[in-house]
Amino acid sequence: YVFYEGPPTANGKPGSHHVLSRAFKDMFPRYKVMQGYYCLRRGGWDTHGLPVEIEVEKELGFDNKGQIEEYGVAAFNEKCRANVFRHINEWEKLTERTAFWVNLDDAYVTFSNEYIESVWWILKQFWNKGLLYRGYKVVPYSPSSGTPLSSHEVAQGYETIVDPSVYVRFPVRDRPGVYFLAWTTTPWTLPANAALAVAAEVDYVLVEGAATEGEGAEQLILAKALLERVLLAADEYKIVQRFKGKDLVGWRYQPLYNFLPVEQDYAYVVAADYVSTQDGTGIVHTAPAYGVDDLATGRKHDLPVLITVDETGRFVDAVSTFRGMWFKDADPFIIGDLVERGLMYRHESLEHSYPHNWRDGSPLMYFARETWFIDTLKYKQKMIDLNQTVKWVPGHVRDGRFGNWLEDLKEWSLGRERYWGTPLLVWVDETTGEMLCVGSVEELSELAGRDLEELDLHRPYVDDVSFENPNGEGGIMRRVPEVIDVWFDSGAMQVAQWAYPRYNGEILAEQHPADYICEAVDQTRGWFYSLHAIAAMLFETVAFKNVICLGHILDEGGQKMSKSKGNAVDPWMVLEQTGADAFRWYMYNSGPAGESRRFSINLVNEVIKKFWSTLWNTYSFFVTYANIDDWRPLTNAPVPQERELLDQWLLAELHNLIKTVTAAFENYDALGATRPIESFVERLSNWYVRLSRDRFWKSEIDSSKLSAYATLYEALTTVAQLLAPTMPFLSEEIYRNLVGEQNGTQADSVHLSRWPECDESLLDEELVSEMALAQRLVSLGLAARNAVQMGVRQPLAGAQFALRDISEAAVDRLVKPGMFDSHAGGFWTLSKKVSRSGRY
Repeated sequence: YVFYEGPPTANGKPGSHHVLSRAFKDMFPRYKVMQGYYCLRRGGWDTHGLPVEIEVEKELGFDNKGQIEEYGVAAFNEKCRANVFRHINEWEKLTERTAFWVNLDDAYVTFSNEYIESVWWILKQFWNKGLLYRGYKVVPYSPSSGTPLSSHEVAQGYETIVDPSVYVRFPVRDRPGVYFLAWTTTPWTLPANAALAVAAEVDYVLVEGAATEGEGAEQLILAKALLERVLLAADEYKIVQRFKGKDLVGWRYQPLYNFLPVEQDYAYVVAADYVSTQDGTGIVHTAPAYGVDDLATGRKHDLPVLITVDETGRFVDAVSTFRGMWFKDADPFIIGDLVERGLMYRHESLEHSYPHNWRDGSPLMYFARETWFIDTLKYKQKMIDLNQTVKWVPGHVRDGRFGNWLEDLKEWSLGRERYWGTPLLVWVDETTGEMLCVGSVEELSELAGRDLEELDLHRPYVDDVSFENPNGEGGIMRRVPEVIDVWFDSGAMQVAQWAYPRYNGEILAEQHPADYICEAVDQTRGWFYSLHAIAAMLFETVAFKNVICLGHILDEGGQKMSKSKGNAVDPWMVLEQTGADAFRWYMYNSGPAGESRRFSINLVNEVIKKFWSTLWNTYSFFVTYANIDDWRPLTNAPVPQERELLDQWLLAELHNLIKTVTAAFENYDALGATRPIESFVERLSNWYVRLSRDRFWKSEIDSSKLSAYATLYEALTTVAQLLAPTMPFLSEEIYRNLVGEQNGTQADSVHLSRWPECDESLLDEELVSEMALAQRLVSLGLAARNAVQMGVRQPLAGAQFALRDISEAAVDRLVKPGMFDSHAGGFWTLSKKVSRSGRY
């Protein structure tokens, strides 16, 4: 049984949400081991990327890449290497305390040479398949980090913010007083405007407003369908001319700004199929440097790419009016400038979702950059088809969150202009531009003409490796400067954890794909996607067969936990007060896996009060009287079919529980694997033991007493086994005392015992149904007492129950002698003689 551990980053402390994921990761492998499967369960550490770099930058007081390079890449990366395991002791301690069985002594580490070389091999396979390429594209770019982000990184960083919503007049050339009216929520891109785009078949109009004193009437061009929504006092405008969008193509306008020299023809209207009348004005401001559609339009019409904001997110010096301003900070100044010049028609605010750097929360900008990509679109259909074979929990994620992501798949932006990461393995001839992809240290050694086995494969050491073009022509080949997306590191673990292909070919064949993985639901566009994409493109298989997507943890009031809010719960506080079993049980039992769950120490304490203590008290009751009577499990006990009906009922319930819980584990249903156990333990304690106390208390050891001991013993030992994957400590304590120390033929530990099997011959639906009716009658009797505020110790003169059907009268076989003295026609009368029991 194959389990993959999603590698956490150990440069931050673990929180309560990590207990959630580690509890779910642990339960299903434990179950499969008890069924006789071998599960390797190797741990791992994610050690590259921005989270580490950001921490080191803070430590050093840096705020830009230039400071890193001045400090020295080698020294900076050494700091990163030391930082990644800053809190590893806390992780290891929490892992052990929560009983997450995973091998951390032999954990894979993504910064190791063996891991990096394996990642190189994967990328070399993609190179050979024509999937790896360098392209000039508008990419989501983080000025704060100085690097592009992949689409799945962007998906994790959206935040709701308030942005400007501006309607800008673009003066039509040679037609004074006539303006194109365009809309944008990114005023900072207006100095880079190169064209306006319209929809060819949409209806547009030229409208004229009322003349103002000293000025002529204003004339605006916009989509007819948006007149009422856009125009101020729309009823005061009249339509003076109508057009189709294609009629406007080629019209010229005066640029809003002329900061940069332009050689190409620009500032005219073009047609584009992405223009709609859903919002805005039907006329789209186009800045090829700062939009995906904009760049495509710019290429089609040979428009200039005006770089007004540089890679640091600040306006370049040539943009004199706004030079040096952070791009988002410049919005109000640009608005003010256009208002002063009479080119702002109206401006307001708009709340919308905007992408931010998921690591540091700073806003992204879409920026034309040359970077490296993986052409995932060539395998899009393969990924979609393979996804249909995966079991997702919750099920709607397969065709919803994850399926929609695959349907809208983008190329994987692989290159990162950073330092601490897996170096991209491409060397370029500095003379001819010819490129060569290297797939191993051995191959690199041959090209360099020296043994590089001891070379640290990080920057800057690998950057120093150069060689002559092996083709015999051209010049010296040097490595491109980029490192790769850290998500590729994480997704490559399915291969790279084994240092394949240099080592462990047989292990890889045995350990791929995974039977089970589990992380939070936001990993659908993170680790889950990177695993799936790499496996599809490399092996044309799935990376995992079953996956649980966990919801987020909220505080007791339903608010998202965060350190800034002060509502985060320290996992150690919970563990020290409630223990790991109750902590874990609450995580499994508080709602469906994919939903967010409220969490607090008070809620975990409820587990102890309502379940843990009930089971422990039942166990203590058994141990107390079994020791008094010196009862041992190897003594002869009546066979199940010869036991009293109450015992037969409990065994029927027990084996039905085995069947139910087993099916839930097979279906990756944590709720189904836990809540039925809670219900059974409640019936075991408050029904079976209460009704059987006289059998345990009496002095003579007869068949009834032996039957009660044997039945309760089987129930407790079986419940311990069913609890083993979820409550590992309590189940071990009960099992080892009742079985391990008493019966030398059984496994010493519950976790080494075989999972119980349902005995179909003991299932008795009729008996279970009749007992449920008897329990219902008792509940009704108690409810009647409560309704008239009569305590249970107050004797009754009589009680009658009306049954729904005459067949239910068969429940009388469960009535103990003297409990009911007569029945007829579906009515029962409760005898005074048993009222002293205090129960009825």
